[in-house]
Amino acid sequence: MPDKMRLRRSVLYVPASNGKALAKLPTLACDAAIIDLEDAVAPQDKISARESLPGLFAERAAGPRELVIRVNPLSGEWGADDLQAALACAPDGILLPKVETPRDILEAGDVLDDNDAADTLRLWAMVETPRALLNIGAIAELGRDPASRLACLVAGTNDLVKETRILATPDRRYLMPWLMQMVLAARAGGLDILDGVSNDFRDAEAFAAECAVAAAMGFDGKTLIHPNQIEPANVAFSPSSEALDEAREIVAAFAVAENVGKGVIALGGRMIERLHLQQAENLLAKAASIGK
Repeated sequence: MPDKMRLRRSVLYVPASNGKALAKLPTLACDAAIIDLEDAVAPQDKISARESLPGLFAERAAGPRELVIRVNPLSGEWGADDLQAALACAPDGILLPKVETPRDILEAGDVLDDNDAADTLRLWAMVETPRALLNIGAIAELGRDPASRLACLVAGTNDLVKETRILATPDRRYLMPWLMQMVLAARAGGLDILDGVSNDFRDAEAFAAECAVAAAMGFDGKTLIHPNQIEPANVAFSPSSEALDEAREIVAAFAVAENVGKGVIALGGRMIERLHLQQAENLLAKAASIGK
């Protein structure tokens, strides 16, 4: 499936060392899952978690859900072996942590190419350090080059809070400028961008509000740490009924014979341009992929 048709509203982290959570995954309604070898796995479990991957992917059910493997940093003790193990499983993507420069993406891509990885295997990149933020434009620009394999950026908000020493507030006020910078870079590079996790999975109301704000900011979806967060994320990052009604109205208006060749039309007292038509068509296409 082309990347532009992928749904990434709800992307659930699942520790590769948690057999119970992995077994439950096929029953969940998340758009994608990140099988995690990094932060969610204790050092003493790293090797056994990696060794569990072949069995998981051998039993993978058919369907549109993406399965992505997050490896440990390639410069560290486990990263290189993680990457080789991930390649053997043929996932949809490999999530690289601690990406700080375009070279981090390109070097991982070279490994994939040297191992004859399928062209459909994509790289995702965690943005979770100050240096990554300073280089975010150059990193995202790789999205314009299909050979880089880069498809998605993931905000690592917990690490950003730790590394920058900002105060973590419920409204994320001190993170907002950087989050918007990530969205801007992702759009410039033609990439998807996922918001970081919300740590308090018991506060459903706060989580839904955070998802709504992230969707308004332009994020494509949110990374999750608990199955209870899937439904609110799917709702927040799906087109509303009102937005779909408006989109259908715009498409229908431009389809009228007298408007077919026009660049601008009047609709409901507003000036509507063809850029609005494109936005409407994109929204309807997303709704169709959701089945809405």
